[in-house]
Amino acid sequence: MLSNGTVCTKHLFVLIPRCKAKMSTERLDCHYCKESLLGKKYVLKEDTQYCTKCYENLFSNCCEECSTPIGCNSKDLSYKDRHWHEQCFKCGSCSRSLAEKPFAVKDELLLCTECYSNQYSSKCFSCKKTIMPGSRKMEHKGNSWHETCFLCHRCQQPIGTKSFIPKDNSYFCVPCFEKQFAYQCCACKKAITTGGVTYQDKPWHRECFLCIGCRKQLAGQRFTSRDNYPYCLDCFSNLYAKKCVGCTKPITSLAGAKYISFEERQWHSECFSCMQCSVSLVGRGFLTHRDDVLCTDCGRDK
Repeated sequence: MLSNGTVCTKHLFVLIPRCKAKMSTERLDCHYCKESLLGKKYVLKEDTQYCTKCYENLFSNCCEECSTPIGCNSKDLSYKDRHWHEQCFKCGSCSRSLAEKPFAVKDELLLCTECYSNQYSSKCFSCKKTIMPGSRKMEHKGNSWHETCFLCHRCQQPIGTKSFIPKDNSYFCVPCFEKQFAYQCCACKKAITTGGVTYQDKPWHRECFLCIGCRKQLAGQRFTSRDNYPYCLDCFSNLYAKKCVGCTKPITSLAGAKYISFEERQWHSECFSCMQCSVSLVGRGFLTHRDDVLCTDCGRDK
């Protein structure tokens, strides 16, 4: 666990170097032992005076290192309700003083930043050096880097907090990845970073793959082509499909529709019927009269 790098250094006691002036008829005694404080140092606590010995016995904190009271004449350095003499506040590994220096804590043990880094800090995946506590680092899939060591494999510039793309154990900033690896849309000529469609072995953005007629997006839709241009079914039918003699609507087999063809004329199967009695002529013999098709019964009447 890392501390904030500061040590709270404070005096818990107020040392009074001289007695307050008293009239000869007044006494100034220790509140606890009742000994006179005239001419002696004493401590005030909540407007009550104590001799230094009584104050230390009653109120002093015990040092975590040497287990002796922290007297009135010593600095009391504290961290999370633990207290030390100034000379006892040391790194648990190298014993250097931590007073007024940043430090770290591991399993209740105080450590200077150098010892903590050597023992517990992660190492940079690139330069193999220690990443010091408090310094910015980059992490990805269990590896760590100094911020200045996490570079784009292509342009060798720090990636920092920008987006990046991993490929073959290397890392690329988005612009470099697009330049080196991404397909270019044959319509807009920009990189295809996600999705996309392929038509005639060429890559397209989904939003760029449009019907040549109405400009409707074709990705995920049924379409056909003519002269290597893609068309939605409606545009293709309206532009190129033959018209049914019966209903005058386009005839297309793209949706699996069946149709009848006779003497360069076409009908939808459901439209191929006798012009006089409207009986279906599909699978039956028929006769013609001028431009009309008739069932054999109606044809004989003619």
